[in-house]
Amino acid sequence: MSGKRTKARHHAVQAIYQWQIAGHDVSEVDSQFLDTEDLNSFEVDYFKDLLHGVPANLDALDAELKHCVDRSIESIDPVERAILRLGAYEMLRHPEVPYRVVINEAVELTKVFGAEQGHKYVNGVLDKLARRARKSEAGG
Repeated sequence: MSGKRTKARHHAVQAIYQWQIAGHDVSEVDSQFLDTEDLNSFEVDYFKDLLHGVPANLDALDAELKHCVDRSIESIDPVERAILRLGAYEMLRHPEVPYRVVINEAVELTKVFGAEQGHKYVNGVLDKLARRARKSEAGG
């Protein structure tokens, strides 16, 4: 994946986290990020798709994740929850992105933003999701 797409995910995780915690309208969060970031440094359209897609599909994403986690979605650390939702969205709504890329990007985001060993949890959850959601690709 391109560096610009990775950076779009990076910003999207921050924005989704902000949306989860502050409860601001997604369009407001979108505007805040686009007003403060260098728009040439990341794929703006992909950022917008992720940021708007996660809340718009939240019930479906959480329903899929529910089968892959060992506790309620709401009890997961908010940073890791944002990353899992982002990864689930990409896994389910962007089949053109290989599942290994989705998992790797989520793991890397967790290493940057999450708890010390959080990347292991995110890896395990998204691996389970890949086996459910992309059986032919992930060998589920």
